[in-house]
Amino acid sequence: MNRATLVAVVAISVLAGVVTAYLQKREPPPAALLHATVLDTPRPMPAMRLTDHEGRPYATERLRGRWTFLFFGFTNCPDICPTTLATLAAARSALADLPAPDRPEVVLVSVDPARDTPDVLARYVAHFDPSFAGVTGDAAAIEALTQQLGIAVVVGAPGTDGAYAVDHTAAILLVDPEAAWTAVFGTPHRAETIAADYRAIVERRAR
Repeated sequence: MNRATLVAVVAISVLAGVVTAYLQKREPPPAALLHATVLDTPRPMPAMRLTDHEGRPYATERLRGRWTFLFFGFTNCPDICPTTLATLAAARSALADLPAPDRPEVVLVSVDPARDTPDVLARYVAHFDPSFAGVTGDAAAIEALTQQLGIAVVVGAPGTDGAYAVDHTAAILLVDPEAAWTAVFGTPHRAETIAADYRAIVERRAR
């Protein structure tokens, strides 16, 4: 083998070694999401002046420092709301192994503030998970928030007994620790899918 050939062989071997080392050190691609949709650019949450189930003010700043699942519903909901909150409780339980700052909070925002007082919400959310929070406010504040987030709400006409239904968007919003809306979980909701997608989203943010 002449000198030129030897140099070429050595150079190729070195290059191959460098490429191999790079490929071995390169982080694997992020896991694909199963159902959630991540916003291209997180949207800062609008200003909120609401009240939580303990009677304390609930402003946008309360969302900072933790990941939060936001679900809009009401305590008199016969099916979708209790089912979704039970699913979120199961998803949160499946995420219990995460470091404390990465375990998501769950907040139910009432779309029926006329009936959902803080006391009513306190009893309701505790049925699913003691860590859950319920949030309410005056009708104008709730309407402003739902409109800004694209949550549709339609209040039905009262029946002869005064009862009425409320139709609403059933999506779950994920808010990041900077208080920015970062992803949406559409229906149907499954605990294992929500947990898997949540892990992937948090892992992506940590990269």
